[in-house]
Amino acid sequence: MADSWATETPSDEAADFAVGSDLHLELSRTGGVRASLMSALRDAVRSGRLTPGTRLPSSRTLATDLGIARNTVADAYAELVAEGWLTARQGSGTRVAERAVAPETRIEPPTPVRRPPPRPAPAPTPVYDLMPGSPDVSSFPRAAWLTAARKAITHAPNDAFGYGTHVAGRPELRRALADYLARARGVRAAPERILICSGLSEGLRLVGEVLGDTARLPGATPGADLVAVESFGLDIHRDLLTGCGLRTVAVGFDEHGPRTEELASTGARAVLMTPAHQFPFGVSLPPDRRAATVKWAVETGGVLLEDDYDGEFRYDGQRVGAVQGLDPEHVVYMGTVSKSLSPALRLGWLVLPERLFAAVAELKRRPGSQTSGLDQLTLAEFITSGAYDRHVRGMRQRYQRRRDQLVAALAERAPHVKVSGIAAGLHAVLELPPGTEQSVINGAAWQGLALEGLRRYRLGAGTGGDAAPRDDVIGDALVVGYGTPPDHAYAGALDALCRALP
Repeated sequence: MADSWATETPSDEAADFAVGSDLHLELSRTGGVRASLMSALRDAVRSGRLTPGTRLPSSRTLATDLGIARNTVADAYAELVAEGWLTARQGSGTRVAERAVAPETRIEPPTPVRRPPPRPAPAPTPVYDLMPGSPDVSSFPRAAWLTAARKAITHAPNDAFGYGTHVAGRPELRRALADYLARARGVRAAPERILICSGLSEGLRLVGEVLGDTARLPGATPGADLVAVESFGLDIHRDLLTGCGLRTVAVGFDEHGPRTEELASTGARAVLMTPAHQFPFGVSLPPDRRAATVKWAVETGGVLLEDDYDGEFRYDGQRVGAVQGLDPEHVVYMGTVSKSLSPALRLGWLVLPERLFAAVAELKRRPGSQTSGLDQLTLAEFITSGAYDRHVRGMRQRYQRRRDQLVAALAERAPHVKVSGIAAGLHAVLELPPGTEQSVINGAAWQGLALEGLRRYRLGAGTGGDAAPRDDVIGDALVVGYGTPPDHAYAGALDALCRALP
């Protein structure tokens, strides 16, 4: 009778052998084989090693693995089913029963418990997110990207499916970017000067390594290991540079952006800036300061590292072009799709001066440094087909509406809060009364809203050893990323923000 329930159908047994399900059991050398097998199975279930629903090997497979008779396994299975440890159904095989069999626990005598002092309850998990630095990832153009990927893969040359021989990036993408950047951002570059990288962080690290290696050469120019940075910005970028063996020194800041007239006094031979839309203040570097920066680079043999992180998104007035167009031989132009499409793509580019290209490209030969060739081909098709322009235009309109909603909400519910940096980009700066920045952030957390303060982005003097630069800018403020929430959550995020403001 035991074989009537435990015998698997031919299809079940074939599937079992195909899957190759293994079950480790240690049988006791004392007592009968069947009793030892049942005890081992009970122990495996009781300890949690075999969880409810786990399918056991067929009786034939387990008998072969253990070197015992198949009928012995079938009888053991049958008895464990009767006890409630296992279940067996035609077509489903033998499985651990779903009802929980409590594992054996050892009862320990109670011991005195030393209770920690009470702590304040943690803030609720954020429901809304107005952190800067991210686009609305729910708006990724899935259908258009899929169309581009299908076409790109269909027409891809065979070498695109290999390990990759194009160290500087696929020629298809480099050509597409050369045309797009010239048209949309005023960048002057031949495809041969463009290097594809896995996002801006990798690109900055590659350039930083080359600058660091150059600074260590015999006879290097004094200050070649020193990079000037804006006194407000991302510490991750400064840390990338210092990780390359470079020192950083901050340049002072005012309402027009970094004080470029201070560059000469820093002794640096490179400067990292966000000229089109300064992060976090959102100002554009005025034409005279752009010209002054290029002049400084020419006179010192230095280089401007231009981070054009969201240059496509400008709402008021004519779009600001890249500084690189003024002097391609003294500017490293850095771009990415992290804000325009998605940070998950990990696609960026460097437009390099001739004197730096070979050294930077050589670093891309390192194992693990290559960027996905198929993603590059897809982006090239996405750009050349016009889908990228259509997507950017659509997102520009969407983000502008969000910016306008933010300004309108503040005008109605918090008219005392001054808003700035809203001509472009995906974030705004909200000026707060002195001494209130952290309390507003804490209060927002209790509203279920994630916010970031301006203080988080002050870099100070950096590692150059100089005194902190003079900054004629606002003190306490919020940096509100209105690009982050999906559309359905934006109204709730604005409501929570207004409730948190003083």
